[in-house]
Amino acid sequence: MAKERIVVKIGSSSLTNEKGEIDQEKLMDHVKAIVELRKRKHEVLLVSSGAVAAGFKKLGYSSRPVTIKGKQAAAAVGQSLLIQTYMEKFQAYNLSAALILLTRSDFSNRERYRNAFATLSELLDRGILPIINENDTVSVDELTFGDNDMLSALVSGFVHADRLIILTDINGIYNGNPRTNPDAKRFDYLENISEDMFKAVDDKGSKVGTGGMKSKLLAAKTALSLGVPVFIGKGAGKNKLLEVIDGNGNGTYIANQDLNWINTRKQWIALHSESSGKIFVDQGAEEAILYNGKSLLSAGVFKVKGIFEKGDVVEVVSANRFLGKGQVKCSSGDLKQRIELRKNQGAEFSSPALEVIHRDHWVEHINKIGEEI
Repeated sequence: MAKERIVVKIGSSSLTNEKGEIDQEKLMDHVKAIVELRKRKHEVLLVSSGAVAAGFKKLGYSSRPVTIKGKQAAAAVGQSLLIQTYMEKFQAYNLSAALILLTRSDFSNRERYRNAFATLSELLDRGILPIINENDTVSVDELTFGDNDMLSALVSGFVHADRLIILTDINGIYNGNPRTNPDAKRFDYLENISEDMFKAVDDKGSKVGTGGMKSKLLAAKTALSLGVPVFIGKGAGKNKLLEVIDGNGNGTYIANQDLNWINTRKQWIALHSESSGKIFVDQGAEEAILYNGKSLLSAGVFKVKGIFEKGDVVEVVSANRFLGKGQVKCSSGDLKQRIELRKNQGAEFSSPALEVIHRDHWVEHINKIGEEI
């Protein structure tokens, strides 16, 4: 079995009991399964939910709090309990773990994005198990990653994982809700996530979590766009993750022949960066950047919207559609000036074209979560 880099995502419902407390038996089952992966020399990153679910009882809540302050307070208590438990369990197998807390801003800020990648790479190089969660205690848009489903997809692309395993309390993706429809059929293998699948699933999470199957479909769609195959399902016992790798997992496998990794710079441009403006291009430029692997030159730009400087990210639009995003090599002012000169001088305009977006800093449209970026 070839060595793989694997991201394992565990949801709240797979970690806690009906009262919302950490279920030691469930947690130990996950720990043993991850240890078995490590014994086979696989690199593992664990994306674990459960902080809010583990903490709200300690605050005196009878059920999961609904206010932001309640959730964040519960996360502050629960995160400590969760990571302490994980570290104690893994240490018994001589496996060291490290806690990484992330927010959306850690992805959108280019410098923090690079720093996070460097930290995760160093931990993996040194044989440490990264345990990743959203930093719920300070996140303004609480649980914006969808019970960490989307976070696990972004992390899997970020570290160029060989696969993403999402463990949940349902054994895969169905063409209906198996809890309410006894005739619902499970998909054992899928090549893509279609829009019809989103309509067929329940988007509600459990009492102790926030993510439902829709959240997992969105995550799978994103992971596929970043070149990472996905498994969604459940399992029990120390060999459950090895069974997934061997193709015998109790769930749905999602992959296709056309999966290609996207480097981290392009991932940041496509999925995380904020656009500072729009550049409108003609048909010739559209064909050059989409089909011929060319850089975008000023000769193909006929309109600029917004104010941006060199190094900013902009959206590129044709007459009919959104094409993608890229990091510009010139300012909006320089580009507008070039467009005006070309209009005024017409056939006499002879200045060499500016390189607006280099092909290495350009990303074609990625349908990341069922909608355009």
